[in-house]
Amino acid sequence: MYDDTRPGPVEGLGQFLRSRRERVSPAEVGLSGSGRRRVPGLRRDEVATLAGVSPSYYSRLEQGRELSPSVRVLESMARVLRLQEDDRRELFRLARPTTRRTKSPSRVERVRPHLRQLIESWTRTPAFIVGHAQDLLATNALADALYRDFAQRDNVLRMLFLDPAAKVFYRSPERAKQRAVADLQQTAARTPQDRRILELVGELSVRSGEFRSLWAREYHRVPPYEVKRMRHSVVGDLELRHEALTIRSAPGQQLIILQAEPDSPSADGLALLDTLGAPEVPHQQNPAPGAR
Repeated sequence: MYDDTRPGPVEGLGQFLRSRRERVSPAEVGLSGSGRRRVPGLRRDEVATLAGVSPSYYSRLEQGRELSPSVRVLESMARVLRLQEDDRRELFRLARPTTRRTKSPSRVERVRPHLRQLIESWTRTPAFIVGHAQDLLATNALADALYRDFAQRDNVLRMLFLDPAAKVFYRSPERAKQRAVADLQQTAARTPQDRRILELVGELSVRSGEFRSLWAREYHRVPPYEVKRMRHSVVGDLELRHEALTIRSAPGQQLIILQAEPDSPSADGLALLDTLGAPEVPHQQNPAPGAR
């Protein structure tokens, strides 16, 4: 338990990081513990290497000379230091003290009626609109039918990392996951205090070790969209070209279009899918409090 007599935010963050790394043994993180060690627990350079940051950057964090670590860096630190939920919250509080005193307003994301009508009029092309945190804000009937194998169609990253259907549906799930994480990192870098992104990253970090590993990497650019190869449980293999269009009237939103080559087996598969319609299951599009 922390009280009001604790040191200021920057100094407190350094003390917090030092105390937590001293509690982690090298063996706990897969490092050799042989040889004489001058410090208990992990060394600074070991924490830096495991978290994917430079030793000089980590040193600045402990010395109070780095004032704005990114969400990605904080999540990496929490993973390396094996922080439980209470300590994870304290890490974020110390690194970003203003988020507790002044809550950022909820970011309301709505799809304009004419855009919803537009994608609903496309009967041969799966299409959907995603928000800044890749929440599914609107889908057309063919997109619903395409993703019918997923139990909960609400967020691209949650579908990829938390739904077992992704391992079968995507013929290259690793590439799809890398691209989704890189996209989210770009958004997080632009809006580091965004409540919805913090909630999503926190949830995925706790529930998916694969997400934690990918999030700890640094993506300098988002890999380009390409042909997506999928395996649908009803219509079989599909190859669809993936296009993402920025919606200028709604910053942060993207229109996603999946197209099959004309007169191809994939076009025939989409035509068959259209006759089947969407499954009768709950479709929660955008469950986040900050995205309603």
